[in-house]
Amino acid sequence: MGRSISEVGVEELVAAGLGAEEAVGLERELKDAIGRAGGDGGGCGSDLRALWRELTARRLLKPSYPHAVHQLVYYAVYANYDASANGPPLYWFPSRLAVWECGRGWAGTARIAYGDGTNGSEASPVYASYQSRCTNLGRLMKTHGLKLLGSSYEDPITSFKLFQSFSVQHPEASPCQHVYYLNRLLNMVELSYRNDQFDQYCDHVQVYWSIVLKELSILFREPPNCILDTSDKSKHGGTWLPGSVLNIAECCLLPSNYPAKKDDGIAIVWRDEGCDDSNVNQMTLKELREQVMFVANALDAMFLKGDAIAIDMPMTVTAVIIYLATVLAGLIVVSIADSFAPKEIATRLRVSKAKAIFTQDFIVRGGRRFPLYSRVVEAAPSKAIVIPAAGNNVNIQLRKQDLSWKDFLSGVHNLPRPHDFSPVYQPIESMTNILFSSGTTGDPKAIPWTQLSPIRCAADSWAHVDVQSGDVFCWPTNLGWVMGPILLYSCFLSGATLALYHGSPLGRDFGKFVQDAGVTILGTVPSLVKAWKSSECMEGLDWTKIKSFGSTGEASNVDDDLWLSSRAYYNPIVECCGGTELASSYIQGNLLQPQAFGAFSSSSMTSGIVILDDYGVPYLDDQACVGEVGLFPIYMGATDKLLNADHEEVYFKGMPIYKGMHLRKHGDIVKRTVGGYLVVQGRADDTMNLGGIKTSSVEIERVCEQADECVLETAAVSAAPIDGGPEQLAIFVVLKKQFDGEPEKLKMRFSRAIQKNLNPLFKVSLVKIVPEFPRTASNKLLRRVLRDQLKQDLHISSR
Repeated sequence: MGRSISEVGVEELVAAGLGAEEAVGLERELKDAIGRAGGDGGGCGSDLRALWRELTARRLLKPSYPHAVHQLVYYAVYANYDASANGPPLYWFPSRLAVWECGRGWAGTARIAYGDGTNGSEASPVYASYQSRCTNLGRLMKTHGLKLLGSSYEDPITSFKLFQSFSVQHPEASPCQHVYYLNRLLNMVELSYRNDQFDQYCDHVQVYWSIVLKELSILFREPPNCILDTSDKSKHGGTWLPGSVLNIAECCLLPSNYPAKKDDGIAIVWRDEGCDDSNVNQMTLKELREQVMFVANALDAMFLKGDAIAIDMPMTVTAVIIYLATVLAGLIVVSIADSFAPKEIATRLRVSKAKAIFTQDFIVRGGRRFPLYSRVVEAAPSKAIVIPAAGNNVNIQLRKQDLSWKDFLSGVHNLPRPHDFSPVYQPIESMTNILFSSGTTGDPKAIPWTQLSPIRCAADSWAHVDVQSGDVFCWPTNLGWVMGPILLYSCFLSGATLALYHGSPLGRDFGKFVQDAGVTILGTVPSLVKAWKSSECMEGLDWTKIKSFGSTGEASNVDDDLWLSSRAYYNPIVECCGGTELASSYIQGNLLQPQAFGAFSSSSMTSGIVILDDYGVPYLDDQACVGEVGLFPIYMGATDKLLNADHEEVYFKGMPIYKGMHLRKHGDIVKRTVGGYLVVQGRADDTMNLGGIKTSSVEIERVCEQADECVLETAAVSAAPIDGGPEQLAIFVVLKKQFDGEPEKLKMRFSRAIQKNLNPLFKVSLVKIVPEFPRTASNKLLRRVLRDQLKQDLHISSR
């Protein structure tokens, strides 16, 4: 048990890095906050949460303070906290009462009511970054809560859990309501009338999805017959928005009154690496639409509807334009990350049957040029269209069948209206994107995204991350990973501005872009946050315009999240955990519940889950437990097929029936704490998560066993350090007889082989030589035993 907050004085604050005058002032403020919180700073449970809430509401801990000061105060506040009895320590609290009109800024003198039923200090200056009624979900519940929940409804914070449960249990209205409004729809001739009638239908049925669809920039060419049709029993998840026809890229590009999207509004802001003292570049919605239609004309001249077109390049403005143009023209995007080795690129081209690939000549990082086109060529695509990383002309020799970006676009200039294009309208279930997720066999799973997938991911961002019109949303990612399309659609379907940095996000230059672009929502992966914190590269930058953070891809470390949240006066980090095949997260944080570092506060809206014991029996919904998670199959946006695997076998085989539903498999081991918070503790199968990328043990072992002649067999396992954070990869090795091996040399060889053949971002943290592997009676490898051994080793090394 460490020092409590009442024991923290000037001496400790100075030792943590504060100047003497600042330390005296902060000590005085801390003692005042302890008094206002109604305790002596040495209590437990709700007293300590109230104290931390008081400190953050009054903004006593400035972003400019050394991280050691934030650590000292946070850990001292919670020194006597019993997480086993009270759930995880909380660091962010929503306010129930509207202190001032929706917006960000100083709230003045007031009393704030918080999400745990207690009040903040009275007649004291407080800051409130969020009022519950100003969030998207808060507005929705304030408007519809009483009608949907009846007398059970109190306010958005108190009633959130009830509302989330309602959204799971009532995804659709009653059949009689459908029949009446469907007949009305069929009698409408004009498109605008039919869309208006669908809006009236949504107003009338008053269920979650009917309300949220009106909040997004969705324009149907043919409105759906209903929200959900469960008559086809062969589809576990039902049929969503049946009968609807649209082009989801067109929805991104057209102006709208609600959400507010104007032609002269800023759709994208960006900056190139090396131009960090220049103004941020801007592109309006009208300019984006014209650029997308220009490229769509070039695509239409070269390819046929339904062709698959790969994109393997950094997520630049040009890449976004290509992505939207491909979908607008009725083609299918094949997502390939720009970090992949040639073999992995070739696999994805083969599985998707891609007709061509867009790529860059080089990738520019830190002032250096790294070849990309040469890697793509080694994968032998049928045709490559090559964009210059800088300037207007590619600086390499192309193959005969390949085209430069300039030549690809050259024919469009001769068209009478080169910046106009008629979108290809298709049914909602039409495929728009092929993404990939590693399985336990050689080929990655080819996951098709339909036009429904963008609606789901944008709706989740709207509800949980609170993406609104006027926000500037930045998330360093790539169109080869699921977060690329999620970011794109979350911005353009909600009226937010997409912020892109053309360079590495690891250094100060990226942080300065976040500052200069006025980013209000910043997405991260934990490895990136750890790099920022350890390098101290973001010191002195102003990130206080950020109203919330997002985090996904791997397990978060509490201290790294403490650092990140403190950059914006402890605004919330919305943790997200899901999958490419779900087009969303099944568990997330939100802005209507208190948040804890590294934990998820709820299932996502409309997402139902259970946690299973070792026998496949669900624990009670409010029971603290650990087990494999099972998802309710009625899940808007989730896949119902894979392109190169048996969907039924991958996602439903072996899962139990719960309340008449065949649960969907996801593979995560989830811990539910006291108080209902959720923590992901790893994978139930042999898949691991390295740097935010899911991969299989089998793939890694295949590469490692060919890396050195002394190796007989290997077993790849991963585990998170004892204090949390990203999973670390360990290779257990059995050597051939009469061979010796040195762990450090093998570690280097394995890392090189993995980076060459699988992914240059992967690295081996530990090699351990053992005489034999633990196995079952049927000779099946017991990875669980090895994983437990790795965890023990990590625990010992952390002491």
